[in-house]
Amino acid sequence: MKDEKGDLGELTRREFLYSSGVGMAGMTIAGVPGLVHGAEEKPKTAQMKTGMFEYFPGNFVWNLGVMIAIDLGGAIGEIEEACQPLKEASRRNDDSAQREWCASWKKVGERIEALALAHEKAGQYLSAGRKYIRAGIYYLVAERMLPHRDPQKEVVYQQGLVAFKKGYPLRKEPVEYVEVPFEGKSMPALFVKVPVKGRAPCMVHFDGFDFLKEFIYHMTTAEEFYRRGISLLIVDHPGVGEALRLRNMYGRYDTEVPAAACVGYLEKRPDVDPKRIGIMGVSLGGYYAPRAAAFEKRFKCCVAWGGVWDFGATVSMRLSRPGGALSVPDFVDQLTWVYGKKTIEEAVSVTNKMTLKGVADKITCPLLILHGEHDHLVPLSEAQKLFEAAVNSPGKRLKVFTLAEGGSEHCQVDNNAMALDYMADWVAEVLGGDPKGV
Repeated sequence: MKDEKGDLGELTRREFLYSSGVGMAGMTIAGVPGLVHGAEEKPKTAQMKTGMFEYFPGNFVWNLGVMIAIDLGGAIGEIEEACQPLKEASRRNDDSAQREWCASWKKVGERIEALALAHEKAGQYLSAGRKYIRAGIYYLVAERMLPHRDPQKEVVYQQGLVAFKKGYPLRKEPVEYVEVPFEGKSMPALFVKVPVKGRAPCMVHFDGFDFLKEFIYHMTTAEEFYRRGISLLIVDHPGVGEALRLRNMYGRYDTEVPAAACVGYLEKRPDVDPKRIGIMGVSLGGYYAPRAAAFEKRFKCCVAWGGVWDFGATVSMRLSRPGGALSVPDFVDQLTWVYGKKTIEEAVSVTNKMTLKGVADKITCPLLILHGEHDHLVPLSEAQKLFEAAVNSPGKRLKVFTLAEGGSEHCQVDNNAMALDYMADWVAEVLGGDPKGV
């Protein structure tokens, strides 16, 4: 199986930080001393390499949080302001440390929100909008580390939602808050409408195990599809984001059910072409999206941004061998919360059903799988199994990002521009967008 290489173009701010190996104070490139991004990769060793920053050496969960803040568009100085007081807490990494993380990021968010308010009062709406959005980013990064039972989690999450809802219209962002009817309730979503006349192609974007619709929008995912003439419906479906936090809508294995509701909603919009709708998902969305595409035949393509073959087996491994890399500090708490169960055994009864064995061969639309060769959370073998099993997907493709080219970590968090360009171009070609731009 041959990897396809991404193009190396003009360096962005993030790419410069990755390539130079410097940036915020105290950061190094983990496991790759002196390696320059794009240089020839050294021979593999037993220790998994990564191009991801380690602001907090040895604390993968917190480093992932820092990288998310960078990818979302946080300002480097403000991120440093949040992180600098946390170095001692990162070494403890106990419950009190997670509260300190939240407090520090929240403090920065409140400072930036106050600046936004001053701009708004002065009629400087674009500046106000930019700062409200950055404040929202810091609030949601803050609440990420708290267990769901902590009362501060919902408080800070609400602060983030309020900041985004203030920032988007002031900034004139091309995004609309919408509700997707579902089983007597509704799923909150962001609809990003492209600037073209008539009906346009659209991708339904599902979240992962611990992601949020606002995160997806600000990872420039929306912008890259928007530029190529593809609308996006970014959904907080059951088990994630606002649906989980504020509406008690819990995760499920049969993701084709909420996905079908999304297609039904889009079919009623006059600005969406019902014959050009696809689905994609990030991280655990690498299970959610292929599962949905296998059973919901109205989807014309599928993107697994991180391949997942058997989440139940992954859960069992993490529970039996604690101490490995995780995306959240308290995996058990997150698992029971996401699936609305009181015990870990009940939660596992759901995740054991979350396998693509016997499912992947039912995918009959084009399938793109993206994966990093040094993914710390989900091994490359998961993506390879999905690719091999999707025998009925026409033109299926597996793109593996290497350390040398960038994007070798989980869902390319170390260089997400590589993934965004690749999958946006692929979707534009499959659904009839324009890779040259609209």
